[in-house]
Amino acid sequence: MTTFLTTTEAMPIPTDDRGPITAVPKVKLRRRRVVIDHPDPHSGEKLLGEALGAADRDALHGLLSQLVKASAVALKPDQGNLSFMISMLKSIAPRDSLEAMLATQMVSIQVATMRCACRLACTNEVTQQESLTRALTRLSRTFASQMEALNRHRSNGACAITVQNLSVQDGGKAVVGHFTQHANMIAAQQGLVDAVGA
Repeated sequence: MTTFLTTTEAMPIPTDDRGPITAVPKVKLRRRRVVIDHPDPHSGEKLLGEALGAADRDALHGLLSQLVKASAVALKPDQGNLSFMISMLKSIAPRDSLEAMLATQMVSIQVATMRCACRLACTNEVTQQESLTRALTRLSRTFASQMEALNRHRSNGACAITVQNLSVQDGGKAVVGHFTQHANMIAAQQGLVDAVGA
């Protein structure tokens, strides 16, 4: 089953939590080649590389090549899938090469997950349903693990702990504020107060 949109133009969706959207060139498939659609090819590569978190030209073309292979439908690269994957990769906004590779895997797993879900919806054979259900479960778990890995990488492995209720007995002391703990050292933000003295 294939679904086509009635418009050929990508329409930006307004969001309140993001800054201005910079013009990133589109990627087109032409005669089994990937073409970056920009008046200046060098600037186009640079803009797309920055948006996808690629460290250099080789990294950018490597990521694009992998995305083209992962976008294939019936053994042929698919422009719609490729555009979707690149758009999602841009929205993840990888900050370095590790994030770029992980984000590329994430969008590939997302496409594979939805393909699997489509096949599951279209089959009536019990053995196929069981096999597709197992595959869909594994793909979903993989995506969740990748999300965790990305969050851990972006937070440098720091875990946030929020204390909502605090009880201080007579004679006890408490410090109120935001704390960050690294290894054996506690660094506190400015503006902390001694709760007992106040």
